[in-house]
Amino acid sequence: MTRGAETRQQIRTRFVSRVVLVGGSFVLVATALLARAVDLQVLNKDFLNQQADTRHLRTERISAHRGTITDRNGEPLAISTPVDSIWANPKELAPAVDSVPKLARLLGIEPQQLMRRITRSMDKEFLYLKRHLSPEKAEQVLALKLPGVNVQREYRRYYPAGEVTGHLVGFTNIDDLGQEGLELAFNHWLAGESGSKRVLKDRLGRSVENVESIRSPHHGKDLRTSIDLRIQYLAYRTLKSAIQSHNAESGSIVVLDTQTGEVLAVVNQPTYNPNDRAQFSAERYRNRAITDIFEPGSSIKPLIVAAALESGQYRPSSVVDTAPGYIVVGPKTIEDSRNLGRISLTTILARSSNVGVTKLAMSLEPDQLWNSMTQFGLGVLTSSGFPGESAGLLTHFSHWRPISQATLAYGYGVSVTPLQLAQAYSVLGSDGLLRPVSLVALEAPGEGNRIMSVDSAAAVRRMLEEVVRPGGTGTKAAVTGYRIAGKTGTAWKFAAGGYSEDKYISIFAGLAPASAPRLAAVVVIDEPSGALYYGSDVAAPVFANVMSESLRLLAVPPDALPAKDPDSVMQAMSR
Repeated sequence: MTRGAETRQQIRTRFVSRVVLVGGSFVLVATALLARAVDLQVLNKDFLNQQADTRHLRTERISAHRGTITDRNGEPLAISTPVDSIWANPKELAPAVDSVPKLARLLGIEPQQLMRRITRSMDKEFLYLKRHLSPEKAEQVLALKLPGVNVQREYRRYYPAGEVTGHLVGFTNIDDLGQEGLELAFNHWLAGESGSKRVLKDRLGRSVENVESIRSPHHGKDLRTSIDLRIQYLAYRTLKSAIQSHNAESGSIVVLDTQTGEVLAVVNQPTYNPNDRAQFSAERYRNRAITDIFEPGSSIKPLIVAAALESGQYRPSSVVDTAPGYIVVGPKTIEDSRNLGRISLTTILARSSNVGVTKLAMSLEPDQLWNSMTQFGLGVLTSSGFPGESAGLLTHFSHWRPISQATLAYGYGVSVTPLQLAQAYSVLGSDGLLRPVSLVALEAPGEGNRIMSVDSAAAVRRMLEEVVRPGGTGTKAAVTGYRIAGKTGTAWKFAAGGYSEDKYISIFAGLAPASAPRLAAVVVIDEPSGALYYGSDVAAPVFANVMSESLRLLAVPPDALPAKDPDSVMQAMSR
């Protein structure tokens, strides 16, 4: 009995010892867990939160859209439309290799190509998969719920007027930065400044919550240009028709407001559509009216006559003897089509006498003539600020020979852009004031710089009216109801070894209405083919069509209404 009782006592003792051991173990474990909880929740809280944020909080860019470009009346020329770009973290996307073909089909990419891009970028955390998708297409991509695949809101430029304003407005690259035209010239004004925000993402990398705004985006400023889209379209349509009719290589039109210096239209052919990047080539998108130079031929003669009047050696009534119909200067003989004899300055312009205008130019001191041409803006950049603008070519008078001064008189040995020539003619239309050229709409016109007297400018305009009247060289530039002042020009194109005898540039430059000019315009047609190639036949009708509609659109009152029959007036009054 005693041995059995001792055995039970030992069993009870061992049992109690085990209970205490197990209980003690539970207490120790609980104490350790509690200590760890205190350590995690209190002592190392900041560190752990930082680690969690590192894994789930991301900073995202908030895109800012570019400012809108409009014409002077508020019609949009360039606007930004929202698009979505798909990007991925290659390390996170790589494990979902089976889903890459589905993703590639939605993105319009070959699966093998997409896979190569992903595998080659495993050392990166950001890789664009496709830029500028429509928001609807981007939603389809996100619906795949692929790890590491994200969407970023961006903006793409759209040009409502297409090729009508392509050369002027230019275009942006895929990152929405200006590359050509006004988009480049005013990129600093139009471009916005992106913002940023902190977002919470899930394990698949998808944004689930906006945590905070770090920096608000600043959208670009709008740009109101000087262009009148109505006149721009009219010039585009008319020029395109003329280029096709005469099978010409190219052409340009510039229309200026003589009262302000604003460019109302600038058009070139051939053109391009800035919405179609497949058309982007320097040959197509350069703005010929501002960047390309040409020898102006006889269209420069009014400026020579103006310089002669300003010299004080001539008056509007002065006469120049052109007999016997030619003049020899150095090795060159300069001729008229026939001997015009003693003619007035008006006849020199109306009949486009090379001999007469050469004698005028040769009678002036070289520095005097050079200074006058420079004041008109020849050989000098305009104030347009357009990227790639050419200053033209006007050699300094110190390098002139007599033949240089002679050929300058009828537009050879000097090169201008259509915009420069239009600015020079606008001086004649603004009573001798040279106003800065502006591609931006002005709240108020500048005062301008006076480079010739009011009387001289008015006198040259009166002479130029005779060019357009019967007997002059520019009759096809006439506009019903308006007095037109202008000058034709036909210049041989320079070729290797000299001037080509079968390639021409046809020009017409003019003002309307002549009594109080509102518009100055220059039309240049390069290499017209066929029987017609003179400026009077090719460029002058284009000028007439553009001016006729433009004056009507601007509600400019006619200054050449037909005289009324007195008898019909009396009959109307008696009724």
